[in-house]
Amino acid sequence: MPTLHDHAHIGGQHLRPESLMMSYGYTPAWSEGAIKPPIFQTSTFVFKSAEEGKAYFELAYGLRQANPDEEMGLIYSRLNNPSLEILEHRLTLWDGAEEAASFASGMAAISTTLLALLKPGDVVLHSEPVYGGSDFFLKNVLPKFGITAVGFRPTATPEELTAQVAGIEQGRLAMIFVETPANPTNHLVDLEACAALARQHGTTEHPIRLVVDNTFLGPVFQHPIKHGADVVLYSATKFLGGHSDLIAGAALASKPLMKEIKAMRTFMGTMCDPNTGWMLMRSLETLKLRMERAAQSAQLIADWLRQHPLVARTYYLTHLEHSPAQQDIYRRHCLSPGSMISFDIKGGEPEAFRFLNALRLIKLAVSLGGTESLAEHPATMTHSDISVPEQAEMGITPQMIRLSIGVEDARDLMLDLGQAFEAVGVAQERELELA
Repeated sequence: MPTLHDHAHIGGQHLRPESLMMSYGYTPAWSEGAIKPPIFQTSTFVFKSAEEGKAYFELAYGLRQANPDEEMGLIYSRLNNPSLEILEHRLTLWDGAEEAASFASGMAAISTTLLALLKPGDVVLHSEPVYGGSDFFLKNVLPKFGITAVGFRPTATPEELTAQVAGIEQGRLAMIFVETPANPTNHLVDLEACAALARQHGTTEHPIRLVVDNTFLGPVFQHPIKHGADVVLYSATKFLGGHSDLIAGAALASKPLMKEIKAMRTFMGTMCDPNTGWMLMRSLETLKLRMERAAQSAQLIADWLRQHPLVARTYYLTHLEHSPAQQDIYRRHCLSPGSMISFDIKGGEPEAFRFLNALRLIKLAVSLGGTESLAEHPATMTHSDISVPEQAEMGITPQMIRLSIGVEDARDLMLDLGQAFEAVGVAQERELELA
């Protein structure tokens, strides 16, 4: 039987991920010659014999080690399912990971991974800001399990990070959790510096894992494993799904780490369902095309926004002239600035709301990475559970607006943004007249 390795090469040449997304991990002969894998919409699977069932469960529950040529067979869709296995093989390709696991949501991937790799008494050192749901889980849920979350600010230097790690009781730091670029400020965290810290202070008995939420740029434009990450996480709802019609998540890591994460997934029941898995496979086929198109438009729009008289500041990965350190991280880690833009409109929350309410083509909604462009107000929406003083420290301002650029024509998007700015300007003029 051909192996996955055989499917990935032609004439000794390794095929690129965008080519492999059409067929990797699947043989049409398995499904009556169907060019696309079917949806295996089943809860359970029939064993050929009682002995086979026993052998599968021994592997599933770690009762023994697999023989050299032995693979765990299909048991129950909470443990494994053909639709998800094919998907997970394909998810490994961009990041160069050994294994992947799919989840029911991005937060399912994050929470399951952290609970799998942490224990009571552990400390998680995490970047700030992170997605609001992640922030809440770190600061409000993990403490219930005896796990402490300690944040570091986006302006922290490697020296300051080293001092922060040194201040944590020896043996307690178990994880560095990083979201880069940060949501919604687009701040970049130096993964190589974090990896070096983890290796320096961790031991074989007490390793420190570097876990990276790569949702904003991955998997096409940033590959954290190449920079020392142990685990890469995704809200697959975003670019991987890319059509705003599913909720899913993913985790990628080495086989030993994925064994721990998948075991926790089994008992928490946080796996992806077969239909969503099939939809993700459909989306992976166009992932690079969508991300490249959106990034091209985002660059044009970000440059246009920077020149607009009603914009106080833009947060975009090619607008880092104010920070040589950030430019250096971008040069080392990123292959593109991506399609996420944040900007501060001149004024405050009222001006931001007027702008958002005036948009027509761009939709006022949370989420990101879809084919359609979206706009939202982080301070009162996605990051509203973070206190105002903490938001200020993280760089989240009342006048900040976050844009997710889709695949529409950039000229039409700028037309819509322009008329929304005009609506804000007209309102400001009326207020001056009444003053």
